[in-house]
Amino acid sequence: AAVKRPKDGQRVCKECFYAALEDEVHATITESKMFNPGEKVCVAASGGKDSTVLAEMMTVLNKRHGYGLDLVLLSIDEGISGYRDDSLETVKRNQVQYELPLTVLSYSDLYGWTMDEIVRHIGTKNNCTFCGVFRRQA
Repeated sequence: AAVKRPKDGQRVCKECFYAALEDEVHATITESKMFNPGEKVCVAASGGKDSTVLAEMMTVLNKRHGYGLDLVLLSIDEGISGYRDDSLETVKRNQVQYELPLTVLSYSDLYGWTMDEIVRHIGTKNNCTFCGVFRRQA
């Protein structure tokens, strides 16, 4: 057994771990009636491991169980030089790998300012507050 499941401490092989996780996520989706066929579902894609796993899981389960969802990836570019570049490249690879449409919204498009421009105007004090508020409203 290669993996110890945090949920129950059971030791399972990698394939069994994936199968159990997919079964549990599917059960949660169906039992809670989370989605309806034909709905557009946006997967917030940062390019990190959590959003990448979510994109893969939703793609796999949508195809396997015929949810009938229109899945799309959405990423936010804050406009911080050197901050989002690598992760946006990961998101673009995810788009190709999972064959999902991708929309990248920028703070510049949404608010008329990048975070770099805001920092130039207000300095570094409270810049995290601006970024957090903008991100939640995007």
